[in-house]
Amino acid sequence: MKTKTELLAPAGNLEKLKIAILYGADAVYLGGKRFGLRSYGGNFSFKDMQTGVEFAHARGRKVYVTVNIFAHNDDLIGLPEYLRQLDNLKVDGILVSDLGVFSVVRQTVPNIPVHISTQANTTNWAAVKAWTDIGAARVVLARELSRHEIKKIRDNCSVELEMFVHGAMCISYSGRCVMSNYMTGRDSNRGACAQACRWKYSLMEEKRPGEYFPIKEDAQGTYIFNSKDLCLLPYIGEIIENGINSLKIEGRMKSIYYVAGVIKVYREAIDAYYNGVDNWAELLVKWQIDLAKISHRQYTSGFFLGKPDEEGQVYDSSKCTQTADFVGLVREYDAATGYAVIEQRNNIKVGQKVEIFQPTKASYYQVIEDMQDECGNKITAAPHPQQLIKMKLENPVERYAMLRRDVR
Repeated sequence: MKTKTELLAPAGNLEKLKIAILYGADAVYLGGKRFGLRSYGGNFSFKDMQTGVEFAHARGRKVYVTVNIFAHNDDLIGLPEYLRQLDNLKVDGILVSDLGVFSVVRQTVPNIPVHISTQANTTNWAAVKAWTDIGAARVVLARELSRHEIKKIRDNCSVELEMFVHGAMCISYSGRCVMSNYMTGRDSNRGACAQACRWKYSLMEEKRPGEYFPIKEDAQGTYIFNSKDLCLLPYIGEIIENGINSLKIEGRMKSIYYVAGVIKVYREAIDAYYNGVDNWAELLVKWQIDLAKISHRQYTSGFFLGKPDEEGQVYDSSKCTQTADFVGLVREYDAATGYAVIEQRNNIKVGQKVEIFQPTKASYYQVIEDMQDECGNKITAAPHPQQLIKMKLENPVERYAMLRRDVR
């Protein structure tokens, strides 16, 4: 029997790592304080990384660490020692995009599998084979590939293949962008992207009157570089059938609510595919409704169905939308009393209808009828950020279950 396709989740910090694993991720990818492409994402100290690896391994899950900057000479200082520390932590893989860094990794920690980052923009089977020939254990395919190109790569290569199936899209080829460098001096290929693609722009060509660029804009300009978010949920079965070994979710800088909600949906979808459910279409509608409850831009299939056109961008705003607000996180639950200790994440009031969604159990709705403060005093609202409250729940819940409130 073929190994079940892996669900790979982003982990921007230790809390997100735990949430991702509890909600169904088979593996997580994270960055340390150096050598990764998300230096503003919180990231992991070695102490937190060790805790995260132990948490994951205790549950049979894996941890991959990003070392995927495009290194300049100075960036190589301290790299061997950093890699040896990762080896001591027993991480399960290292992601790289730079050939020089790849060489240092292979020489310094030859026992750790090396995964080729999407930053390396691998777009053909010959490139995949070339990386395999020098020792890569897995290749993360470029996002600029169609379903037919992906299948041809699998037909010609035996190495593990990974691809992004959900999350923010970069306007530049495989994320290799210099807009941030030019606009702010922050090098996007060395971990300091300012996301200049999400800013508002106006287009002017003063020497070519009568020639118009086909964009939508208002009086204030347009978000011409602002890509829609990738969502390949409807094509999960085809992607698995095409032999992809790992389905990757983008979002190390996103919230725990984002991580939990997206991972929960894709976990259910992957499991449903392998279980051969006969109501896939019905479930797909439910999952798409659930994904709409999480912060996102309009969704797109990216390059999967073919080269995207101007409809792949969002022109009127760079803001995300969602149909539900995250209002509380279950810290403890007392089965004897039916009360949960909940950490407030948004204003909660008695009388509101909330949905409780959980790592493994089914979601359900209930109206809040009873809330108490930490001392057991009855309260009608919890307005203070991260305030701890007690709430009577109608059904048993798991730790780290989340409460959300529909906004429309």
